[in-house]
Amino acid sequence: MTTLVTGATGNVGRQVIAQLLDASDTAVRAVTRNPAAAGLPDGVVAVPADLAEPESLDGCLRGVDAVFLMWPLHSGEALPAVLDVIKRHAHRVVFLGSGGVRDLTMDQQQELIAQSGLEWTAIRPSTFAVNALWWAEQIRAGDVVRGVYGELGMAMLHEADIAAVAVQALTSQEHAGMAHHLTGPQVISQAEQVRIIGEAIGRPLHWEEVSRPDARQQMINDGFPLSFVDVLLDTYAMMMTWPRPEVTSAVEDVTGAPARTFRQWAADHAAAFE
Repeated sequence: MTTLVTGATGNVGRQVIAQLLDASDTAVRAVTRNPAAAGLPDGVVAVPADLAEPESLDGCLRGVDAVFLMWPLHSGEALPAVLDVIKRHAHRVVFLGSGGVRDLTMDQQQELIAQSGLEWTAIRPSTFAVNALWWAEQIRAGDVVRGVYGELGMAMLHEADIAAVAVQALTSQEHAGMAHHLTGPQVISQAEQVRIIGEAIGRPLHWEEVSRPDARQQMINDGFPLSFVDVLLDTYAMMMTWPRPEVTSAVEDVTGAPARTFRQWAADHAAAFE
């Protein structure tokens, strides 16, 4: 069996690759724009392609059985064409959807996957814990994180848990036609996330609430793409009006192990903030 992993150099993609290598006899092929700089484990074949150019995937897919498809683009315009290319070669797709796609809701993304003609599994995640790395520069520079919507609660999800569920779906037919709604085990505000990171690195950190314009400028200073800043702030503003997020048991149901806490995530990534 050969599995193709998109987003191979990202936080989730690297975890999927590592866990596939540990858990199965699957040969792993990894999509990246720059194979020479990918830094992937021995035995992984890095192949050049770009999801924004669907036909670039054609050569990568020859001989592939299953595909981990993480959608990294802020538009879903290319998604139907990408699925058509995958269908020419593979029979199974595990799709990690994104709430950051401007023109397709998560439900619409899942509908496209379900209608693709492929054996499919959809992974619908809560907020990625790794998003907290956005604060790394501020934390390395001082003891204050400046932002907006500090009381916004999120069920922060460790990327290793996303990958563990994806690997189960990639290597087993048991998850065909299913959508797994993954969350972390607790709902934690942004301000509380900062405090927990401080405990992980042994420094007292705190959140400073600022105006949206000031938060926007801080995000730009921290390196956020301009095209993403307002999308994220608008999303957070909407989330503030929603009911408190629900926590699911999906990670444990699929993998047999409870979802990792944000405290565990912070300990695993402490070096990034020091």
